[in-house]
Amino acid sequence: MEQTAQIKECAHTVAGIVAHVDAGKTTLAESMLYLTGGTRKLGRVDHKDAFLDTYELEKNRGITIFSKQAELNLKNRKLTLLDTPGHVDFSAEMERTLQVLDYAILVISVADGVSGHVQTLWRLLKQYNVPVFLFINKMDQPGADKEETLMQLQKRLDGRCVDFSDLENFDERLAETDEELLEQFFETGKIRLEQIKKQIKDRKLFPCYFGSALKMQGITEFLEGFEMYTTVPVYGDLFGARVFKIARDAQGKRLTYLKVTGGVLKAKQVIGEEKIDQIRVYSGVSFTSVSEAQPGMVCAVTGLNDTVTGQGLGCEIQAQTPILEPVLTYCVSFSPEIDIHEKCIEAFCVRGGGAAAAACMAGGDF
Repeated sequence: MEQTAQIKECAHTVAGIVAHVDAGKTTLAESMLYLTGGTRKLGRVDHKDAFLDTYELEKNRGITIFSKQAELNLKNRKLTLLDTPGHVDFSAEMERTLQVLDYAILVISVADGVSGHVQTLWRLLKQYNVPVFLFINKMDQPGADKEETLMQLQKRLDGRCVDFSDLENFDERLAETDEELLEQFFETGKIRLEQIKKQIKDRKLFPCYFGSALKMQGITEFLEGFEMYTTVPVYGDLFGARVFKIARDAQGKRLTYLKVTGGVLKAKQVIGEEKIDQIRVYSGVSFTSVSEAQPGMVCAVTGLNDTVTGQGLGCEIQAQTPILEPVLTYCVSFSPEIDIHEKCIEAFCVRGGGAAAAACMAGGDF
């Protein structure tokens, strides 16, 4: 459906953190939350008090299983941060999140470098056309070599990965990545900020930052750079939304997580043959109920019982079929008299089942 010419500037940017397991992805999210005032206490995965690892299964295993939402306030903008699973067993949950991102933050452990899974993530980000910022983590470890790591990134990912934490000869190094930038540099001796932002948005430039998420080294510089070099999305007037996750709250209510991609979503709005009861903006386990969601916002709504992941609502088109496929698929059947969501959480979570528990807690859609 064609949208009207009128557009609205959105104060929200949606960024997702992606990484191979144990790269420090959730630790980076914790540091970002703490430094922007989103939390008063710096949580840690190994202490089982991370703000975004809220399920007992995640705390016990020290990994992220479900994508989580956090709301951050940058200096001049609101940032919705989506923390995604890094473990390969839960890659489908991560891939669904890519469909609603404005930018991705790819976290790479300097000790592991560009692993096979990092290369898989890189191909996915290219497939979904998501601009990427890179944060090379654990630079406080002995033997961490910044120059060697940057060369590896340029060789195995893209030659246009540029160190944005080093301002020496910065414009000159940017000019080496693109003929248009080179011409601009020869003419004026510098690269315009708007041109840098456009190159990043068009995936022609990939900013790299270095630091330690655990020790909060380089995080402030990364946040400042992220805000400086990202563009504010614009959206059409016609209502549209993309569903990327189905879950249930503690009371068993079905939650449809979506990103508004046009117009305004309002409580009690009718979509198809169903009516939205409540609009929730989550940050960790807590949420705020709002009367409407502006374009660019990520929220969870109640009242929609027939939605599926990847579904487009309003003028939004259906998402592409996921690329990653699970190694093993299965089906769990229950007799009609059993309460699925109560019994399956008890059976799998309490007794230690992993992937099935994750599927159950994510909405029981096997």
